[in-house]
Amino acid sequence: MARFHLISLGCAKNLVDSEVMLGSMAAGGWDLVDDPHDADLLLLNTCGFIQPAVEEAITEIFELVRIKEDAPEKKIVVVGCLVQRYQEKLTEDLPEVDLFLGTEAAADIAEYVALLDHGDLQSRVVLPDRILMSSTTPRIISTPVFRAWMKITEGCDNRCSYCMIPAIRGPLRSRTIDDLVIEAQKLQHYGVKELSIIAQDSTAYGNDLGRGQNIVRLMDQLLTQTSIPWLRLLYLYPTGISEELLQLMANNSRIVPYLDIPMQHVSDRVLRSMNRRYTSEQLYATVSTIRNILPDIALRTTFLVGFPGETESDFLEIETFLKNTNIDHVGVFPYANEEGCPSENFAGQLPEEVKLERRDYLLDIQSDLSALIQKKYIGRIEPVLVEGLSRETDLLLEGRTRYQAPEVDGCVYINDGVANPGDIVQVRITETQIYDLVGGIVAR
Repeated sequence: MARFHLISLGCAKNLVDSEVMLGSMAAGGWDLVDDPHDADLLLLNTCGFIQPAVEEAITEIFELVRIKEDAPEKKIVVVGCLVQRYQEKLTEDLPEVDLFLGTEAAADIAEYVALLDHGDLQSRVVLPDRILMSSTTPRIISTPVFRAWMKITEGCDNRCSYCMIPAIRGPLRSRTIDDLVIEAQKLQHYGVKELSIIAQDSTAYGNDLGRGQNIVRLMDQLLTQTSIPWLRLLYLYPTGISEELLQLMANNSRIVPYLDIPMQHVSDRVLRSMNRRYTSEQLYATVSTIRNILPDIALRTTFLVGFPGETESDFLEIETFLKNTNIDHVGVFPYANEEGCPSENFAGQLPEEVKLERRDYLLDIQSDLSALIQKKYIGRIEPVLVEGLSRETDLLLEGRTRYQAPEVDGCVYINDGVANPGDIVQVRITETQIYDLVGGIVAR
């Protein structure tokens, strides 16, 4: 059996593509190996969304090239957003790479590798037509068996001025509710306890389908036709969050009280420049509506600082917003000037040091706020999904409450009791840290 090594870069949506590649390669008779030196094929799934991701991908390619130098018979195949974005430009700079494949190649990756092996490809760059994965697409989950991601759409129609996703991934394409339910049922059969719903914009789900297919109906069907204990909603556009969705969450505890809502900024002037279709007043109103219906919810958001033309006053509006709203989890990123985006040519480009200073300032503010927000959990008994032994020490278990999403938020350190990975146990919270919680398992 031929052997391959896979490296997956980027977000959870990209990881789903990598899992589809794993399924395709396994179906094609390939064996996955952990050590790239043991592989016949070196496969890299890239992110090309922002410049740091591009640089990370190029660094990984050079690492694979170094491995190939000692074993020239190895093949290198680079897939994904980087290829879709830069296409033929890559062939000149990276002659050691045997094949470049666009984002739509994931489901058929084994077939393209076979064509490469047989010398039947006319070009080193192949950009397949747009496709949409389905419940019948082979996929091997790479996350722990008790949690998984489910990608409900491809592409995006929002056209934010700083974002390359529509150019890279194409327009919005939604999977049908029936198909997504079948996939969720399969994941439940595999043992998934937590299913995270992901898309570029989850609230846009179904806009291209009509016939009443929307995020509310999808979640209702997942509740009705599966018994997965935790359903988590990520990446919601602020103005796409309806009271109907919030009421569904309030009436069904299996949809965890958590929403990830990328806001990107608070200043009306900057939001207009970003082509984000809401105002500061609407953001405050959205948070207020959510908490009126779901008072115990945890909210996560991200902000982009240093956008072209952002003044000190614009920037400080974010600080005021954070102090007024007490958002539970906040990510802050410096604006990256992306080639091909409208904002690339905007006036008022800011120095990198200003962007980094503003990022660090907000992270410091949020650190202090988070330390206070966390204290509300002391004394509470919360269900915790156990991940396994702690990454810090074998003397502790580690897990997450419903208020903590995998891989982006803090965790719960369990200092008393016994449990297995994938168990949902009751934990009394006795201590809080800036982002993490500490507690012991209590009797069921």
